[in-house]
Amino acid sequence: MLSRIPPVWLVLIGIFSVQFGAGLAKTLFTQVSPTTVGWVRLVTSSVFFLLLARPQLSQLSQRSRADWLTVIGFGLSLGIMNWSIYQAFALIPIGLAVTLEFLGPLSLAVWGSRRASDLLWVALAGTGVLLLGLQPGEFNWAGLGFALLAGAAWAAYILLSAQTGLRWPGLDGLALASLVAALLLTPATLGMHLHQLSNPRVLGLGALVGLLSSVIPYSCELVALRRMPASVFSILMSLEPAAGALSGLLLLHETLRPVQLLAMACVVTASIGATRSGPKLDVI
Repeated sequence: MLSRIPPVWLVLIGIFSVQFGAGLAKTLFTQVSPTTVGWVRLVTSSVFFLLLARPQLSQLSQRSRADWLTVIGFGLSLGIMNWSIYQAFALIPIGLAVTLEFLGPLSLAVWGSRRASDLLWVALAGTGVLLLGLQPGEFNWAGLGFALLAGAAWAAYILLSAQTGLRWPGLDGLALASLVAALLLTPATLGMHLHQLSNPRVLGLGALVGLLSSVIPYSCELVALRRMPASVFSILMSLEPAAGALSGLLLLHETLRPVQLLAMACVVTASIGATRSGPKLDVI
């Protein structure tokens, strides 16, 4: 079914699905902790991918130590990325959090580049971050820190996803990494927030967040990348901050000041420019 949809539309569906899933997740933060919502999301996605991939236990035992270290690292980066961005969502508008998170992939795109033009994109992204700090009394620095941590985890996720795709067939690596990510948040969720899981509404909406923010976008991207150059895919992904801002506006009535919109434009433009001129990164 997905193969009949043009790849550009698949990527756009994935982008808006993940960001509207973020908006839905944030509506739950008044009832439960961001950690709980993130855990339910990861459990939902890991169950789905494990059922879809159905990795063979006999084959898992034959995997090398390097294979396991790669997929575990992939899962840890996935878990940290989800946990930290939800902490950021709880403190700052979604559009700003996603904009700051995007600095991770942007840094990866220009890392090691010897092109003088890439310094322009770094400067432009830095300008965007400085603009966000022009009103320190209104900006939450803890939210900034969580968003930047999510960006660093996103960069690690990109690198490790490529290695996982090379070492693990099909969806096996993604399914196991999702399980690792869910296990990472399990002690904190069950140890401190177990009582929050007794609410059926939280579980139902949390599972829906898992579908919107993980299952649908990952599935769409996987199919789209079979028919689309990675460079085009990366440029389209630069729409994430704008989609996040739209989600925040429609679902949470979050509005951004002109200077914040300008900061977002700087980071998005830098991301597009770095993607067009930088090295191509593999994704799964």
